[in-house]
Amino acid sequence: MGHGYFVPMPAAIDFSPPDVSLSLPSDFESGPRGRVLVVDDDPRMLSAITTVVRRTGYEVITATDVDQALQATARHAFDAAIVDYNLHDENGLAVLWRLRKLQPGCARLLCTGRDDLAVFVDAVNHGEINKIVRKPFRAGVLLGHLDEAVRAQRERGRLSATESAEERLLERTAIEQILGGGLLEMATQPIVHRDNVTRPIYYEALVRPQHELLSNPVALFDAAERQGQVVEVSSLVLGRALGVLERLPADVGLFVNLHPEQLRDPATLVELLSTVGDQAHRVALEITERSRLRGIDRWDESVRLATEMGFGIAVDDLGAGYSSLSILADLRPQFIKLDMSLVRGIDSEPRKQRLVQLMATFGEATASEVIAEGVETAEEAAVLQDCGITLMQGYLFGRPARA
Repeated sequence: MGHGYFVPMPAAIDFSPPDVSLSLPSDFESGPRGRVLVVDDDPRMLSAITTVVRRTGYEVITATDVDQALQATARHAFDAAIVDYNLHDENGLAVLWRLRKLQPGCARLLCTGRDDLAVFVDAVNHGEINKIVRKPFRAGVLLGHLDEAVRAQRERGRLSATESAEERLLERTAIEQILGGGLLEMATQPIVHRDNVTRPIYYEALVRPQHELLSNPVALFDAAERQGQVVEVSSLVLGRALGVLERLPADVGLFVNLHPEQLRDPATLVELLSTVGDQAHRVALEITERSRLRGIDRWDESVRLATEMGFGIAVDDLGAGYSSLSILADLRPQFIKLDMSLVRGIDSEPRKQRLVQLMATFGEATASEVIAEGVETAEEAAVLQDCGITLMQGYLFGRPARA
C-alpha cells in the first residue's frame, strides 16, 4: 500500500564500486553455516553463486523466478536469501518481502546491477533488505556480506529474546494511546488524468501516525499485527480515511486502503463503510496484490457487500507481489494500480513498456481503469501515456500533503 514514508539510508548499504570476479578466495574459511536461498534468472550467475556459497558450508536451494522462490520459502527455513532484483520482468523484492513476513530471522540480500536508489531506499525502509550487493562482484565480497548479515540476524534474535518483554509492553502502550484518539493524521496524494494533470480527479488517503514510537505506517501496522490488534487499528485508520471524503469537492473521488484482515468480518466492515452514506460511489477500496485472499475466510462476501453498497474495488501494487493474475480474476476490480517498480524508468525499458501496454489493453477489455503509481519524471509520464495509461499518481503531480 502506498504510504510515501522514507528514513535515511542505513550505513550498512554498500554502493561502492563493484568487484568483477566470482572465484573463491583461497583463504576464505569454510564450515557448516546454514541454509541459503539463491534466486536468479541468469543460469550462469545462479550456478556461480551457488557454487561459491556451497563451498563455504552453506546448504543452497535455488530458484529462477518469484513463484519458485515463494514455494521454497513455504517448504524450508532459511538463514539467508540472495535474490536478484530483476526476475523475468518480476521484482525480486516480492520474495524478500514474503521472507520478512514468514521468516523474520532470515538475512535478506538483494543483488543488482541497477541504480534504482529510490526503490532500494524504500525497500530498506520497509525492512525487506538487510544488504544490497552490487553486480558484478568478487566471491569474497558476496560471502563477506552474507556472513555479516547472517551474524547480525542471529545476534538480533538473541537480543530479541531478552528485550521482547519490555518492547511488547511499550508497543502495547503505544497502540492503546493511538486507539485512544488524537494521534492519527491523514495525508492525501492526487491522482490525475493525462488530459488535465493540474486538476486531480481522485485522491488517495494515507495514514500518518503521530506517536513517537510508532511514527510511520509500517511501524504502526507491524506492531498492531504483533499485538493482535490489527483489526482495531485498521478500523480506526479506515474511519479516518473515509472522513477525508467530506473535505473533497463533490466531483472528486477517494481511494482508501483496506487491511486484508478487515475482509474476515463482513458485518463490521459494512458498518464502517456505511458512514459515507450515499457517497459510496466516490470511494474505491484498495486491496494490495500481496494479500493471500484465499487464506481469509469470507473475503468474497465482504467484497460483494462493499460492491453492492456502491464502493469501487482497486487492486493495489500490481506487479510487486506474487498473485497478479489470480487476484484480478478473484476481485474483478474497477481499478488496477500498477506498482512503482513497473513505472520507474519505464522511458528507458522497452520490456516494462510492453508489460504496461498489455495491462492497459487488459483494463480496457475488462472495463477497469489502470493507474500508474510512483510517476516521478515527465519522461515516465509521456511514455505511460503512449502505452495507453490515462490515470497517474506520483511526486511529479504532487507529494502527499496533510488532509
